[in-house]
Amino acid sequence: MLRAWALDEDLKGRAMSDPVIAAVARRIADRFVAGETVDDALGAARSIAVRGHAVSLEYTGESVRDAELAERETEVFLALIARLRDAGVPATISFDLSHIGLLLGPGTVHRNGMRLAEAVAGWDTWLMVSAEASDRTDLVLEATERLAADGAPVGLTVQARLHRTDGDLERALALPGPVRLVKGAFLESTDVALAREGAELPSRYLELAAALVRSGHRVNLATHDAPLVDAVLRDHPDAVRSGQVEFEMLRGLGTELLDRLHDEGHRTREYAIFGTEWWLYVLNRIAEQPDRVFDAILDAGGRAA
Repeated sequence: MLRAWALDEDLKGRAMSDPVIAAVARRIADRFVAGETVDDALGAARSIAVRGHAVSLEYTGESVRDAELAERETEVFLALIARLRDAGVPATISFDLSHIGLLLGPGTVHRNGMRLAEAVAGWDTWLMVSAEASDRTDLVLEATERLAADGAPVGLTVQARLHRTDGDLERALALPGPVRLVKGAFLESTDVALAREGAELPSRYLELAAALVRSGHRVNLATHDAPLVDAVLRDHPDAVRSGQVEFEMLRGLGTELLDRLHDEGHRTREYAIFGTEWWLYVLNRIAEQPDRVFDAILDAGGRAA
């Protein structure tokens, strides 16, 4: 139900136009979202760095279908990059390609993507392309490959749930940047994806993680699932020690586990989002683990006091 709500633009519009409901929703979102502005994002990046983790930042948004809006949103990413560079705070820049024009055609998304690539030139970082729903996977792959061919330092996020991911790995590994492996949070039918709560998904995640490790490519394992993390530490100690593998977790989720991994000497990264278009993101985070509904209820009421 929560994943269906996440995709319901009418519901989102009604909720966010009601001052009372919108205020409650924002209190719930505070657990997961760093804020709404570039200044908020810079503050979050500094806080993450103080705790010893590498940083990944995303200005959240997706499914832009207006060329002028896609350009304005690209400008926000450019402002973020400029502020981070001026402050000397390194960070991976993550984004949905549909946020900067994927749905408007290959020309628009390529032009805006190359503007980001030019902004990070000479800076030791990556542009990390986020995962989108399975019906956009081919578009995402094609656009990312074109960016890489023109010199953009791009990495790709792949979803363990999708049946097609085995076949996509070779294309992902041909890209210059890291491959980030996530479970996948989108509402998908069983003919294209494993069930999010199914017994097969953990073993599938570990199979793909092993394939990525064997490739020798840099790998970001993005999961808050402690048993999966422990399995990777057990099964791939050399890759973990060498720094080939980096553990990545979302702001507000897995914090203690990520801090523990850092304290043990492993490479770690915390991922924070900012902006006003957090509806899809927050509902998907809650849907991933149903007991987070109770945290949301406490946040909705407790923070108002």
